[in-house]
Amino acid sequence: MPPELDAEIAAAAAEAGLSYSAWLADTARKEFVVRAGLAAVSQFEQDHGAFTAEETADADAWAARAIDRSGRARASARRRSG
Repeated sequence: MPPELDAEIAAAAAEAGLSYSAWLADTARKEFVVRAGLAAVSQFEQDHGAFTAEETADADAWAARAIDRSGRARASARRRSG
């Protein structure tokens, strides 16, 4: 493993309060979830046709709201524990 990547992983694990291997396992799990989601979208589009521009815009807006809520929840939790 390149030393700079090793150092980044170690720092990310420490920041998350996880061991190096736990951080790697968590990150791998997330990667597999993303891959499964992309495969599901691809299969849906094969079965039902490509998403329309409006559907894609709606999904982008939903994702932006979810990310915003998630960021606010993390900030609130940090304030409570800090």
